[in-house]
Amino acid sequence: MDKFIIDGGKQLKGNVRINGSKNAALPIMAACLLTNDPIRIKSIPHLRDVESLRRILDELGCRSEWLDAKTLELHTRDETFSTAPYELVSTMRGSICVLGPLLGKRRQAKVSLPGGCVIGLRPIDLHIKGLKALDTQFRFRHGYLEGKAKQLSGAQIYLGGHFGSTVLGTANVMCAAVLAKGVTIIDDAACEPEIQDLANFLVACGAKIDGIGGKQLVITGVKALHGCEYEIIPDRIEAGTFMAAAALTKGNVLLENVKAEHMGAVLDKMREMGVKFQFTNGSKCRVTCRQLKPADVTTLPYPGVPTDMQAQLMVMAAVAQGMSVITERIFPDRFMHAAELNRMGANIRLEGASAIVQGVETLTGAPVIASDLRASAALVLAGLVAEKTTEVQRVYHIDRGYEHIEEKLKKLGASIHRITE
Repeated sequence: MDKFIIDGGKQLKGNVRINGSKNAALPIMAACLLTNDPIRIKSIPHLRDVESLRRILDELGCRSEWLDAKTLELHTRDETFSTAPYELVSTMRGSICVLGPLLGKRRQAKVSLPGGCVIGLRPIDLHIKGLKALDTQFRFRHGYLEGKAKQLSGAQIYLGGHFGSTVLGTANVMCAAVLAKGVTIIDDAACEPEIQDLANFLVACGAKIDGIGGKQLVITGVKALHGCEYEIIPDRIEAGTFMAAAALTKGNVLLENVKAEHMGAVLDKMREMGVKFQFTNGSKCRVTCRQLKPADVTTLPYPGVPTDMQAQLMVMAAVAQGMSVITERIFPDRFMHAAELNRMGANIRLEGASAIVQGVETLTGAPVIASDLRASAALVLAGLVAEKTTEVQRVYHIDRGYEHIEEKLKKLGASIHRITE
């Protein structure tokens, strides 16, 4: 099991290129099940989650191969099987995104329930509600969700939930609806850039979708989709993570391949915390910071601060001059990293769905354990600014969402090494 050894205190300087979005790549890859034509997707990052989904798609008759370092070609040639097995689904919750495409094209799906995870329970009841409205019948058997439909029919569907609209639920319903008979209206649809990217990809394949980027999507079913070549959007969470790294180390870092329009709430909150941004040529951003200031942060559905940036912002608050309150409105239990940060000298107190963070002068290196993808990124950030040596264990989590993060940080001047045990 790999771990990172980080010697903190190094100022980050230089250029770093942001990869294509993991959270856009996965549902778009799954949507390739909707056509029997070959599809080429550009800017796909090399991640553990991408490889996990490739194995699931292979089980479902969709073959894939890398054409170059960032271009993946996918081609569905066999529709015999419609089962996503537990041994593959259990490695990645996001694999539930195959449910909608399977029902949309094959009218049947058998997908292992992904279960819970350390960031909290993430039920799929809204996925089922939306797909049932399209005339799908479901049953649960032996840990699997089985869905069947003779003919999918358009409907008006409300997808709002207790913690806001559902991102993957919107993706699943949208993928099923593009081949349904008639018109489907999704109210309170997720507006995240990754959902917009999926919709734009489907349109490039011949789907008819109106209202992209808004809370209401109008989908007119078509008889078939065709292949296309498509480039996914930059990863706004990776960009935010490297912005935090630059700010924490009082560095001077130029990020390439950044979409500022996807990061408004994060940029606004970081500016409040003392970070300065200079955008040039539309997709480049220089990040500097002299001193971090406290700020209150609340995670919300897009266009609010994303839950996937909560842990990184908590590290910034941990060394800011003053007290911050961080409130989690998406996954109220997503604070596993707080205890590990406290082991590094942070002063964080949990009160329900909020974390009270009193900034300290410095963090100190310690052995810590990563509990999930974004928590592991936060611990790496903490290690960059901590005194002496930090050992981050279980970094397989970070490999799910960051491509060779240690190599990128090294090029910026960080002292970080991967150790394989």
